[in-house]
Amino acid sequence: MRVAIAGSNGLACSIADAITTNTYHQIIILSRAPKPQLSARGWQVVVVNYDESHRQELAFKLAGVSVVISVISGAAQLALIDAAAQASVRRFAPAEFDGPSALRPHPDALDRGKRAALERLQYYQTRGMQYTSFVCGILYERFAPGGMYASGIGHRSGIGAEGDYLINITQKKAQIPFGTDGQPAIVSLTSAEDVGKFVAAAISLPQWPPELRMRGDRMNVSRLVQAAEIVRGTGFEKAQYNSQSMQSALQLAQSAQNMQQQLRVISMIATASGRFDFATPNLNSLVDVTPTRFQAWLQEVWKDR
Repeated sequence: MRVAIAGSNGLACSIADAITTNTYHQIIILSRAPKPQLSARGWQVVVVNYDESHRQELAFKLAGVSVVISVISGAAQLALIDAAAQASVRRFAPAEFDGPSALRPHPDALDRGKRAALERLQYYQTRGMQYTSFVCGILYERFAPGGMYASGIGHRSGIGAEGDYLINITQKKAQIPFGTDGQPAIVSLTSAEDVGKFVAAAISLPQWPPELRMRGDRMNVSRLVQAAEIVRGTGFEKAQYNSQSMQSALQLAQSAQNMQQQLRVISMIATASGRFDFATPNLNSLVDVTPTRFQAWLQEVWKDR
């Protein structure tokens, strides 16, 4: 089977690596520019243009592709979906890698075109193209040295640096959002490497449901902070937030016109609402992947720091 991966960031590379290592599928990497470092790994890099005027060319480059896995967003992803449908691609996985879509508000400040992509895919599903959203919760890499940016992930999100999401391990500071039940919020998490393994294993499933949920670990935010404290061997400075204090923090960021801080607080509010948690990881039971637990992963990436 020929699989196209749209994007060349760290998550795209984790997926590509897992497919080439664990399956016999052929991959191509769709990129806006040449990527010699990826070509050097033996991967075929196809330079593409997502502008509407290049749709025919994009569809031509998807000829013979059975599955598209997208790690791009916005208008480019919509153009890719249209071209995939034109090229008779059988399956499409949009750039989700988040919490379940049903838990998102509308409008959603963290959307980045996800809702529009799912609506477009629902349209094409009636015309024979299957799709699934790969749901993984929070990526472990948010808590790596340097955050997601250091792993080449999330550069367009605006909040991928270390400390942008709940915990700054270097500075030993943490924010703990509480839900309406008065308890610390719960999150589901997965490492980028394991996301790649789950996606690679899912390609050959006989059917793709609307969501395939994977999980490496699940814990409340207080336990998340404890895991970081264990790794650093010291207690952290902790700030607790309820609904009222989070709204106050958001209003303060809005009055200061600080968009990055607004996104940080909105992410914390989303966490408190349960957006990044789910009870049943249906993909875990369908494929042979044993994910790394969060504490072990965190210990490994911080061991020489």
